[in-house]
Amino acid sequence: MANSKNFFNEAEQTRIIEAIKAAEKNTSGEIRVHVEDECKGEALTRAEELFGQLGMHKTEKKNGILFYLAVKTRNFAIVGDAGIHAKVGQDFWDKVSSKTTALFKQTFFAKGLEEAILECGQQLKKYFPYQTNDTNELSDEISYS
Repeated sequence: MANSKNFFNEAEQTRIIEAIKAAEKNTSGEIRVHVEDECKGEALTRAEELFGQLGMHKTEKKNGILFYLAVKTRNFAIVGDAGIHAKVGQDFWDKVSSKTTALFKQTFFAKGLEEAILECGQQLKKYFPYQTNDTNELSDEISYS
């Protein structure tokens, strides 16, 4: 089985990064994807821990979103910071997670992430539209551990 660093081929990595860039183009929000081999414990707990480690809680408007995937243990979670969570609510995260998981079950991992990223980008655009003084506060690259 592939490990986290080679789980996505180069083309898939590019598509995911391009989805992040497209989603962030019209918003002040920030989106990250983190992939690791194994999740020991609850995926959401691990994703929240990584959210802090990646500095995602430091965005000015508290509008960061992290997509977390552990490839060997088949865990997935989405974490939205307080600002975006207050706008979209738990039902939104549950729906996005459910759609993404359905694609993952068909082994469409990159497609699942792309679609989820773009859907979240629409919500970020709605609630946190791009301002002329916005800066890209966080890397768009996929992070690994």
